[in-house]
Amino acid sequence: MAIRTILHFPDKRLRDAGKPVTDFGPALQALIDDMAETMYAAPGVGLAATQIGEALQLFVVDCAGEDEPSDFRVFINPTFLEKQGSCTWEEGCLSFPGVQEEIDRAAKVKVRAQDRHGAWFELEAEGLLAIALQHEFDHLQGVLMIDHMGPLKKRMVQRKMQKRGDAAAAEPGGG
Repeated sequence: MAIRTILHFPDKRLRDAGKPVTDFGPALQALIDDMAETMYAAPGVGLAATQIGEALQLFVVDCAGEDEPSDFRVFINPTFLEKQGSCTWEEGCLSFPGVQEEIDRAAKVKVRAQDRHGAWFELEAEGLLAIALQHEFDHLQGVLMIDHMGPLKKRMVQRKMQKRGDAAAAEPGGG
């Protein structure tokens, strides 16, 4: 297992849509393990393959609280079967370090996906898990958190991320 580099906005690869996963062999299993290690090290509750430069329809989530056992889940080739209600949730994103914004999402979802071995399953979710599923699914479509913001918030986040990128590039060994 290895910790992968997480792409930060405005990296253009974050806009790449993931391609369907067809091979569930050892390379995919290693990628899933790397994604888990990367997500936990960040730390985050979800990570899409596109966030580490792998244009695949794959994401992982673990919405368990600090005092709860792991609830690690793998979603491959996911689709939403239902979306119900609406809610506003303060979201963060590993590709937007330090940014927290309120985003409107469906309150309850039903998703169909494959697990790490290719078996199909369906899952109904609400609360943080529903939000995480929608957020990570967006990544697989090349849609980012910033795309759900109004024009003013979007400009503020773009400036913040640009300053962050400029500061990182100015550090010795940065860029």
